[in-house]
Amino acid sequence: MKNNFYKNFMLWMVIALMMVVMFNFFNTSQGVSKKISYSDFIENVQKDKVKVVIIKQNHITGELDDGTHFETYYPPDNELIKILREHKVQIYAKPPDQNPWYVQVLISWLPMIILIGIWIFFMRQMQGAGGKAFSFGKSRAKLLTQDQQKVTFKDVAGVEEAKEELQEVVEFLKDPHRFQRLGGKIPKGVLLVGPPGTGKTLLAKAVAGEAGVPFFSISGSDFVEMFVGVGAARVRDLFDQGKKHAPCIIFIDEIDAVGRHRGAGLGGGHDEREQTLNQLLVEMDGFESNEGVILIAATNRPDVLDPALLRPGRFDRQVVVPRPDVNGRLEILKVHTKKVPLGEDVNLEIIAKGTPGFSGADLANLVNEAALIAARKDKDKVEMEDFEEAKDKITMGKERRSMSISEEEKKVTAYHEAGHAIVAKFIPEADPVHKVSIIPRGMALGVTQQLPQDDRHMYSKDHLEGMISVLMGGRAAEEIIFNRYTTGAGNDIERATDIARKMVCSWGMSEKLGPLALGKKDEAVFLGKELATAREFSEKTAIMIDEEIKSIVMNNYKRSLNILKENIDVLHATANLLLEKETIDGKEIDEIIARSKNKNNLDEGESKELEDV
Repeated sequence: MKNNFYKNFMLWMVIALMMVVMFNFFNTSQGVSKKISYSDFIENVQKDKVKVVIIKQNHITGELDDGTHFETYYPPDNELIKILREHKVQIYAKPPDQNPWYVQVLISWLPMIILIGIWIFFMRQMQGAGGKAFSFGKSRAKLLTQDQQKVTFKDVAGVEEAKEELQEVVEFLKDPHRFQRLGGKIPKGVLLVGPPGTGKTLLAKAVAGEAGVPFFSISGSDFVEMFVGVGAARVRDLFDQGKKHAPCIIFIDEIDAVGRHRGAGLGGGHDEREQTLNQLLVEMDGFESNEGVILIAATNRPDVLDPALLRPGRFDRQVVVPRPDVNGRLEILKVHTKKVPLGEDVNLEIIAKGTPGFSGADLANLVNEAALIAARKDKDKVEMEDFEEAKDKITMGKERRSMSISEEEKKVTAYHEAGHAIVAKFIPEADPVHKVSIIPRGMALGVTQQLPQDDRHMYSKDHLEGMISVLMGGRAAEEIIFNRYTTGAGNDIERATDIARKMVCSWGMSEKLGPLALGKKDEAVFLGKELATAREFSEKTAIMIDEEIKSIVMNNYKRSLNILKENIDVLHATANLLLEKETIDGKEIDEIIARSKNKNNLDEGESKELEDV
């Protein structure tokens, strides 16, 4: 602390000296004025040594013939002007100053005041990040205190296995001898891996709240700066702080910002990110030990991380934080609805079953949207219909009732969506139809929503073909009813083709080509996304792939055509009901199908009676 005081004192002394020099520079007039008495001034005038005089109130300045500048006091002398004119002295007269003395002082000090202001502004800008001037290499990690660590494992739901693994880390920090007595060592690093919104950051906050030890939090992007070497310096400073507060936890969010593969070709071997990563690798497991410092990091792109970062000794554990299943979603909903007044008709189990694929962040957003909708309607409690409306808004988009649609387009949309729904109803492998709407939502003119009965973790070939058939059902309905095609099926065709391509090239579901993976995906490590698929097969194989993709799509398209032709009355009835109500659910379609079957059974019975007669 004393060294810092002396450094700062010396710095400000240098600054003050610079200010004085600059002030003197701005206030130094050209030439040096010599003060002389009035009698000497008159004597010089009479000897013709004075060239110029400037008279200003009671003050005379001037220049002698040898270039010397002088100044003297001017007493009231009526003969002075006459004497000056006789000796041919050039006379200048200036009016008295109109500004008060304090304004003159301010003007004379103005340059120095401006310089001081610029310096203070510069210093505050340098200290804006919380450090001192020129402290670029200081870590920007935030140290959370006990009062700030309010999140515990009770606030985290749906990821029980991840909680168990992190609970061990917490217990080790609280009672290390329990594990060390059998020779166990605390993990140096824990990597949380999972899709966005699954609760990785929340888990880290819960660890901080449970452990009761110092917790440093920093983002991966905070290490990288425009100045070379700053990232590595910040890593060193971060671990130095960690050693001083050991035992402690350091949490790096989005570590893929600095932990990507080295030597990827972008930036070369001296890239700033690589230098930062090298320093991070050394600090985690180098010659110096970091006992008591546990590093927890989170990422949703583990595939782009450098292998040296993932080896045991650095990140000893990789904790997967997946999307929650139906039980996990129920627990997450219970956590998020604690402070939300719910209506008597709200059933969280039904909501959990109706939100497959939702992450923890999605469910939090669902509860918030439902609360906002209920508040907009001036309700005292959030009811089930508010949750349904919120779910539709999230999954299908906001209703665009103000959009102007012609009756012809509305009719085409109704038959298109009815085609999707009916094909889904008559294919056993397809997911059940939840809701069908011809109200424009988002970028779509209509939506057919399917919800699986259970969470799916793998898909069979029959299920994938059923998905293609459902996607092609809208195009098939347009062909049967209107005998023409529209652009409304563009997205359906794209998705169907993509599924068929993956069946052939990635999942080995083609009988002709067999269980082969065709085409290697090239990814840009720093961009973090797929750029292209390299062709590692012959032209003949490429032709076979195209034929197989076309065969899968066309076979399922014909399947959709046959289903709709056999149930044409159901198609008409469903489309008419959509035109009437705009939104229907799966139960209403089931009723239409049941009425059609009863009618067909009656017709068959009457025809048999006629045959018997």
